[in-house]
Amino acid sequence: MRSGPHIGLLYPTRDCGEDDFLALAAKLDPGLVVDFAYVPWGEKIGRLEDLDPAGKHEAVRELGEPDRLAAARFGERPDVVSWACSSCSFTRGLEGAREQARVLGERLGVPASSTSLAFLGALAHLDVGRIALASVYHRDTTASFAGFLAEAGVTTVHSVSADAPSDRALAAWDRDRITELATAADHADAEALLIPETALHTTPLLEDLETALGKPVLTATAVTLWDASRALGTPPTQPHLGELFATR
Repeated sequence: MRSGPHIGLLYPTRDCGEDDFLALAAKLDPGLVVDFAYVPWGEKIGRLEDLDPAGKHEAVRELGEPDRLAAARFGERPDVVSWACSSCSFTRGLEGAREQARVLGERLGVPASSTSLAFLGALAHLDVGRIALASVYHRDTTASFAGFLAEAGVTTVHSVSADAPSDRALAAWDRDRITELATAADHADAEALLIPETALHTTPLLEDLETALGKPVLTATAVTLWDASRALGTPPTQPHLGELFATR
């Protein structure tokens, strides 16, 4: 028998970062029930690792097409749904991300958002306007996310781009590699650090990263669950998971 809000996550690639979402959901108060539905990549894409940067950019834009998202189905209708993919939401720009959420909400009949919109909600909640960006993407895709943030009035003061080959490769990154990326991206003028990738396993690092950098660290997994819960009026709290979850 389930207990707590039922969060439906649309997810791009099976068996990548789902366990990190579940680990975080189990730590929160109130606890969250998380289900996944998968959005199929386009038939012409092939192996993501084999695409050049321009091809990857077009692939994630195609995957984020609103009607494609709305065709995904959950076994049981969730209380709220979120498109749990950073790049597949921000590469369409701010209005494109809002359109994804609007279509999802209308088709499923529940509140809807995305990881990219969740970042904006978390930044507003913390009153942060200047950020550093620890990006796993190619520099062009990193620039696309910085542009998305700029549309919402958020300034990126520094960024790094790891240019990882795929989300499946990122799911295998360990603590040291994630920490190295975050440390390289940090900047004294940034009020918070963003790590926009839902395949990374960041939940065990939230407190340690914030302690080391001395500022909020917002990960894709954390903001997605926080934002989905907030849409239902029950923003979760929990100590030792960073500033975002410290208080309602």
